[in-house]
Parts: sequence; C-alpha cells; structure tokens
Amino acid sequence: MTSSGRTRPTVGVLALQGDVREHVRALTELGADAVPVRRPGELEAVDALVLPGGESTTIDKLARAFDLAEPLRRRIADGMPAYGSCAGMILLADRLVDAIDGQQTFGGLDVLVRRNAFGRQVESFEEDLDVAGVDGGPVRAVFIRAPWVEEAGPDVEVLASVRTGPAAGRVVAVRQGGLLATSFHPEVTGDLRVHALFVDMVRERLG
Repeated sequence: MTSSGRTRPTVGVLALQGDVREHVRALTELGADAVPVRRPGELEAVDALVLPGGESTTIDKLARAFDLAEPLRRRIADGMPAYGSCAGMILLADRLVDAIDGQQTFGGLDVLVRRNAFGRQVESFEEDLDVAGVDGGPVRAVFIRAPWVEEAGPDVEVLASVRTGPAAGRVVAVRQGGLLATSFHPEVTGDLRVHALFVDMVRERLG
C-alpha cells in the first residue's frame, strides 16, 4: 500500500476488458501514475482504481477467473477510492436490475442500477450535462448502451441527471464517499474534468 501525503497518486485501471488505454491517458495527463491492473498484487500497489466501460458481465467473469473479485471487494469496502464509467457503474452498484443469471458486482455504492438502460430502452446518444463538482460549464456525455441509477441511498450524492428526451430525469452520475460513477464515457471526449474530479478525490483521501 502506498503512503499518504503524496500529490502524485498511483491510480490503477482495471485492465481485463474495455476502454483501458483512454483512461490511462486521461489519468496520466492529470499527473497521476496510471497503471493497468490485472492481478491481486497489482491491485494492492495502487491508491485508487478506475473501472472502465466495456461489458460488465465479461469483466465480472474475468475478475473471478483472475482471482481479483474478492480482493476488489475488500479494498473497496476498506475505503479505496474507485471510479466506474458505464460498465464500471454497474460493477460498483450494490444492486442491479436486468442482471443476467449469476452476475456479480464488486459493490460499494448504495444504488440500484439498470443494466443497458440506454441500449434497450433509449438509443445511445450524447447530451450536455451539468455535473455537480465539475466547473467550467456542461460536460458532453456520451451514452453507449449505458446504465442508469434507478434508486440511490441516503448517503449517495446525485451529481447529474439527463435533462431532455425520453430519459429525462434519469440519474447518470453519483458519488458516495470515495466512490464515483457515471453512466457516460468521459474518456472518449477528451474532456478531462470528470477524471480530474476523481484524481482530486484520491488526493484528498491520501491527505
């Protein structure tokens, strides 16, 4: 485990499947030491973790195959900061709607998340969102077969909701302590502000 007080945190990106390189690039640009994580030993060496977009069921199965699932649950429960985008939101949720048989999550976020909500019920789309804690104007949000939050517990802060269209009012960004999750993919737009919010959360955690 790394020591507190450093301004250059080591942030892992779960590298089992999904858009890993884009997250590594964004974190590196923000001054973090970004490293891929595929094994328990690599997980133990990081201060925080990004769970990327991809296919949540595949990531779940691979995490179990690589003996990462239980170490991930333990570190998240112990307070490791984590950010999940799209599939990562699903993996951080305590409860799921429309999960496949046997699907598991790492948990930590007191939310009920619907898988593939924007893929099955609303077509994938883009929208400008006001995200609490992110300054500088709206964030361009890209939704690709994305989930949304159907219920959030009392300790969960809602950061953003869809403003227009058939999904208006649906919650798409949340925070609970050191955990952050978005339905959308900030890593594909070149806008680093959501990642910057997370890196700031990690630095706060390190003291």
